[in-house]
Amino acid sequence: MTCSDGIFGTDKVIDVFVSRQRDLRAATMFFTSVITVHGAPAEITTDRAHALVRVVSELLPDARHDTTQYANNRVDADHGRLKARLRPMRGLKRDRTASVVIRGHAFIQNLRRGHYELGFDARPGLTLAAAFDKLALVV
Repeated sequence: MTCSDGIFGTDKVIDVFVSRQRDLRAATMFFTSVITVHGAPAEITTDRAHALVRVVSELLPDARHDTTQYANNRVDADHGRLKARLRPMRGLKRDRTASVVIRGHAFIQNLRRGHYELGFDARPGLTLAAAFDKLALVV
Protein backbone atom coordinates (compact mmCIF):
# COMPACT_ATOMS: atom_id res chain seq x y z
CA MET A 1 0.00 0.00 0.00
CA THR A 2 1.21 3.49 0.69
CA CYS A 3 3.11 5.33 3.34
CA SER A 4 2.32 8.87 4.37
CA ASP A 5 4.22 11.46 6.32
CA GLY A 6 2.97 14.75 7.63
CA ILE A 7 4.62 17.88 8.87
CA PHE A 8 2.95 19.51 11.84
CA GLY A 9 3.39 23.04 13.05
CA THR A 10 1.83 23.90 16.43
CA ASP A 11 -0.47 20.91 15.97
CA LYS A 12 -1.40 22.05 12.47
CA VAL A 13 -0.86 19.68 9.57
CA ILE A 14 1.23 21.64 7.09
CA ASP A 15 1.62 19.06 4.33
CA VAL A 16 1.00 15.39 3.60
CA PHE A 17 2.85 13.16 1.14
CA VAL A 18 1.81 9.69 0.01
CA SER A 19 4.21 7.25 -1.64
CA ARG A 20 4.51 3.52 -2.22
CA GLN A 21 7.84 3.35 -0.40
CA ARG A 22 9.33 5.31 2.43
CA ASP A 23 12.71 5.79 0.83
CA LEU A 24 15.22 8.55 0.12
CA ARG A 25 13.50 9.61 -3.10
CA ALA A 26 10.09 9.95 -1.43
CA ALA A 27 11.54 11.86 1.54
CA THR A 28 13.40 14.25 -0.79
CA MET A 29 10.27 14.92 -2.84
CA PHE A 30 8.25 15.51 0.33
CA PHE A 31 10.63 17.97 1.96
CA THR A 32 11.38 19.76 -1.32
CA SER A 33 7.68 20.39 -1.89
CA VAL A 34 7.15 21.54 1.71
CA ILE A 35 10.10 23.94 1.57
CA THR A 36 8.92 25.32 -1.79
CA VAL A 37 5.38 26.02 -0.57
CA HIS A 38 5.91 26.91 3.10
CA GLY A 39 9.57 27.86 3.41
CA ALA A 40 12.19 26.23 5.59
CA PRO A 41 10.89 25.28 9.05
CA ALA A 42 12.95 26.03 12.14
CA GLU A 43 11.97 22.76 13.83
CA ILE A 44 11.01 19.32 12.51
CA THR A 45 9.81 16.28 14.44
CA THR A 46 9.99 12.86 12.78
CA ASP A 47 10.68 9.30 13.72
CA ARG A 48 14.16 7.83 13.22
CA ALA A 49 13.62 6.63 9.65
CA HIS A 50 17.01 6.74 7.94
CA ALA A 51 15.68 8.46 4.84
CA LEU A 52 14.05 11.26 6.85
CA VAL A 53 17.13 11.83 9.00
CA ARG A 54 19.38 12.00 5.94
CA VAL A 55 17.14 14.32 3.89
CA VAL A 56 16.53 16.70 6.78
CA SER A 57 20.25 16.96 7.47
CA GLU A 58 20.94 17.65 3.78
CA LEU A 59 18.06 20.01 2.92
CA LEU A 60 17.59 21.72 6.28
CA PRO A 61 20.94 21.73 8.08
CA ASP A 62 19.99 24.68 10.32
CA ALA A 63 16.63 23.24 11.44
CA ARG A 64 16.27 21.53 14.80
CA HIS A 65 15.40 17.90 14.01
CA ASP A 66 13.78 16.14 16.97
CA THR A 67 13.91 12.35 16.71
CA THR A 68 13.77 11.60 20.42
CA GLN A 69 11.58 8.81 21.68
CA TYR A 70 7.93 9.86 22.11
CA ALA A 71 8.47 13.21 20.32
CA ASN A 72 6.61 11.88 17.28
CA ASN A 73 3.61 10.69 19.33
CA ARG A 74 1.50 13.69 18.27
CA VAL A 75 1.85 12.75 14.61
CA ASP A 76 1.28 9.05 15.25
CA ALA A 77 -1.79 9.77 17.37
CA ASP A 78 -3.30 11.81 14.54
CA HIS A 79 -2.52 9.05 12.04
CA GLY A 80 -4.13 6.60 14.45
CA ARG A 81 -7.49 8.34 14.11
CA LEU A 82 -7.20 8.16 10.35
CA LYS A 83 -6.20 4.50 10.42
CA ALA A 84 -9.18 3.69 12.65
CA ARG A 85 -11.49 5.17 10.03
CA LEU A 86 -9.81 3.34 7.19
CA ARG A 87 -9.63 -0.07 8.88
CA PRO A 88 -13.29 -1.01 8.14
CA MET A 89 -12.67 -0.05 4.50
CA ARG A 90 -9.66 -2.41 4.39
CA GLY A 91 -7.40 0.42 3.34
CA LEU A 92 -7.27 2.46 0.18
CA LYS A 93 -6.47 0.88 -3.16
CA ARG A 94 -4.90 3.76 -5.10
CA ASP A 95 -2.31 6.38 -4.20
CA ARG A 96 -4.53 9.18 -5.55
CA THR A 97 -7.43 8.08 -3.35
CA ALA A 98 -5.14 7.81 -0.33
CA SER A 99 -3.76 11.29 -0.95
CA VAL A 100 -7.24 12.84 -1.24
CA VAL A 101 -8.56 11.09 1.89
CA ILE A 102 -5.46 11.91 3.98
CA ARG A 103 -5.43 15.56 2.90
CA GLY A 104 -9.14 15.82 3.63
CA HIS A 105 -8.61 14.30 7.07
CA ALA A 106 -5.81 16.79 7.77
CA PHE A 107 -8.03 19.69 6.64
CA ILE A 108 -10.88 18.60 8.94
CA GLN A 109 -8.46 18.16 11.86
CA ASN A 110 -7.12 21.67 11.27
CA LEU A 111 -10.68 23.05 11.15
CA ARG A 112 -11.57 21.29 14.40
CA ARG A 113 -8.49 22.69 16.10
CA GLY A 114 -9.35 26.24 15.02
CA HIS A 115 -6.42 26.89 12.70
CA TYR A 116 -8.63 28.67 10.16
CA GLU A 117 -10.96 31.62 10.63
CA LEU A 118 -13.92 29.51 9.54
CA GLY A 119 -16.61 28.97 12.12
CA PHE A 120 -14.59 30.50 14.94
CA ASP A 121 -17.52 32.73 15.93
CA ALA A 122 -19.95 29.79 16.31
CA ARG A 123 -21.01 28.21 19.57
CA PRO A 124 -18.76 25.44 20.91
CA GLY A 125 -19.63 22.14 19.30
CA LEU A 126 -20.93 23.83 16.16
CA THR A 127 -17.68 25.26 14.80
CA LEU A 128 -17.22 22.51 12.23
CA ALA A 129 -20.80 22.89 10.96
CA ALA A 130 -20.40 26.69 10.77
CA ALA A 131 -17.12 26.27 8.89
CA PHE A 132 -18.81 24.03 6.32
CA ASP A 133 -21.64 26.56 5.93
CA LYS A 134 -19.08 29.25 5.09
CA LEU A 135 -17.19 26.92 2.75
CA ALA A 136 -20.45 26.06 0.93
CA LEU A 137 -20.94 29.74 0.09
CA VAL A 138 -17.53 29.84 -1.59
CA VAL A 139 -17.72 26.56 -3.43
